[in-house]
Amino acid sequence: MTQSSIPLSVLDLSPVPAGGTAADALRNTIDLAQAAERSGFHRYWVAEHHLAEGVASSVPGVLVALIAGATDRIRVGSGAVLLPNLAPLVAAEQFGAIAALHPGRVDLGLGRFDLHRVLSRRSGGGPPQVPERVVDGVLLPKPQPKMVADTTAYAALGQLLGYRLDEPPLDYAAQIADVLAFLRGTYTAPNGKPLHVLPAEGADVQVWVLGSTPGESARTAGQAGLPLAASYHVAPTFVLETVAAYREAFRPSEWLAEPYVMVSADVVVADDDETARELAAPYGKWVLDIRSGKGATPYLTPAEAKALEWTDEERAAVADRVATQFVGSPATVAERLHALTRVTGANELVVTTITSEHTDRVRSHELLAKHWLGQK
Repeated sequence: MTQSSIPLSVLDLSPVPAGGTAADALRNTIDLAQAAERSGFHRYWVAEHHLAEGVASSVPGVLVALIAGATDRIRVGSGAVLLPNLAPLVAAEQFGAIAALHPGRVDLGLGRFDLHRVLSRRSGGGPPQVPERVVDGVLLPKPQPKMVADTTAYAALGQLLGYRLDEPPLDYAAQIADVLAFLRGTYTAPNGKPLHVLPAEGADVQVWVLGSTPGESARTAGQAGLPLAASYHVAPTFVLETVAAYREAFRPSEWLAEPYVMVSADVVVADDDETARELAAPYGKWVLDIRSGKGATPYLTPAEAKALEWTDEERAAVADRVATQFVGSPATVAERLHALTRVTGANELVVTTITSEHTDRVRSHELLAKHWLGQK
């Protein structure tokens, strides 16, 4: 496929601007979605984050409905609704309601939040250590070393959401199956009687699974015959294994006849490489705060970022993400995205961008789309 034939989509975290409010962030999200539609992006997704001072994307279903109402053609969806933060029933109902008014445009991207796994990893576990690799120009870095994280926010979130750490986590594949059954209209109660879930039943909703490792999410997506969004921007080390696990597990379904993969990338685009590097300067500190347990904090200005003093441990903790952020002119970033497409065999790419100023974020998307789609 040629570069321009690969659809390009957007993942937005609704970052709170410096000195701004959550309301400013949400208005900026609507504005960016409209700009993305004008620029020719294929779909526009919003993420789910809680108890984070720097992002306002805590309720994807509400935000997706607002974006759908403010746009005309672009597909809109979640990247992702996290199960079981939101019950499968409620997720299907919410996105079914949006699709009822915006048919043919709605994606329900599903992810997994396993508090047991999060607390275990941050209190002593960690990813397997593998050497850094470069495959046909695409960096697959070593996983970041384990950090001593503050788990206060995670524990508070679990308590607020009603998690029981003394009980095993819910079966993720079963939760996905419930969502699909609600949409098909085939769900049955424990006593064997059918339950009809409106407006989910029969809704024109495209269900996705998001995965960052070659584990349960990738296998579940493949076995259910659903499209997979593989996360290079969050877990770049294992993107090839994740995609391979999905394709190996794939079974044709009423949703898909063959595997379909969208791969994510963190990008910052400006008129030239030097300007883009300036705009991307705060990124490392933002990642560090997330990985240390503080969560997504308000994004620094480039000047504030340059004034920071880093320890060797802190730099090592974010090296994988900083090295795999695609930063530069439209041509520079497009070249790296094209390599990522080639290496992963992606059918589609989704980019996520954060900058201090909203105008720079909008321009980043516009410049990339113009170059990628070959617009004059």
